[in-house]
Amino acid sequence: MSARNTFTKSLFAMLVTAAPLLTGCIERKLTINTKPQGALVTLNDEQVGKSPVTVDFNWYGDYKVHIAREGYTTLDTHRVLEAPTHDKFPFDFFYGVLWPETIVDEYEWTFELEPYQVPDRNLLIESALDARQEALGSTFKNRTDTTK
Repeated sequence: MSARNTFTKSLFAMLVTAAPLLTGCIERKLTINTKPQGALVTLNDEQVGKSPVTVDFNWYGDYKVHIAREGYTTLDTHRVLEAPTHDKFPFDFFYGVLWPETIVDEYEWTFELEPYQVPDRNLLIESALDARQEALGSTFKNRTDTTK
């Protein structure tokens, strides 16, 4: 084997080994805070921990958020994480593969929980009776006589 062949193979092996070290990457982190802290946080039906909690994520878009803490009204909502310019076509390839540094995308959401209030018993009964009357009234109005 010639010296030139050996040098070429060695150079190729070094480039293949070093290539992953020369490329950048993108780290994505989402921190969820609640007021008060200590609420159980669920993202897209997966429990991620008690607030404040920081999670890694891979995808931007719509997230289903469920937050619960004893003594407070449970919160069910959606939030959207918008992709930054460096994570959109055609820039995503450049920044995700060719950019030599690590990019860290950090986002923070804060949710304020309302103290749970026991509903007034009389209002609850009145609301139930109204709903019952409405349901029964519409049932009789839409009914046709089949005995004729």
